[in-house]
Amino acid sequence: MFRGSSYHTIDAKGRIIIPARFRDVIQNGGGNGIMLTRMDNALFAYTFDQWNKIETKILALSETSKPMRRFRRVFIGGAIECPPDKQGRILIPPVLRQYAELEKEIVVVGQIVHFEIWSKDRYETEVMRLEEDMKKEEVGNQIAQLGL
Repeated sequence: MFRGSSYHTIDAKGRIIIPARFRDVIQNGGGNGIMLTRMDNALFAYTFDQWNKIETKILALSETSKPMRRFRRVFIGGAIECPPDKQGRILIPPVLRQYAELEKEIVVVGQIVHFEIWSKDRYETEVMRLEEDMKKEEVGNQIAQLGL
């Protein structure tokens, strides 16, 4: 499971280090690498096993919905396999770096079955949005349903 957050930097070539605690999860998830795609102004990283489950679900959806065809086109069509190098780094392609605005400081955020890669600035904005959302009764009620 992917848990916790780590602050890192992206080098000039577009490489980031995968946190050591995530590497075993990746190895146990069907191979030595991840599938990387875009969503919510960040990058989403999946083990190969988890990616196969997502593809199966997406294939089961009706293709008659124009928004779902668009989602599939961007989410699946923009996905890239990223094997790590010997230092545990992955190379993020320029198109994905540009989408997520990854320039120097990044945050790798565990999300149980996947992890996300954010620019530090965008992640801090996301945290602030959550703080504002939690002031809303509807959001507070949803979180309370978790028993927290």
